Amino acid sequence: MRTLAFRFNDIVDKIYSLPLEEKVELKNLLENNIAESRRNEIAANYSEARAHENTGKLKFSSDINELKNML
Repeated sequence: MRTLAFRFNDIVDKIYSLPLEEKVELKNLLENNIAESRRNEIAANYSEARAHENTGKLKFSSDINELKNML
């Protein structure tokens, strides 16, 4: 764990030493990567929910007490 923290700190130090233009480019790359990762996560959750729905494991209710019991 200590090695990982050390490497992370090295990366942060290197980023801080980059010229502004490269920092902006890195920021854009990271934002795009994070957005793509989040989209993939949402798609996986959707697929899992559809599978649960198809097998009858997914239940719906508008009754608050029933919803609480489902938790």
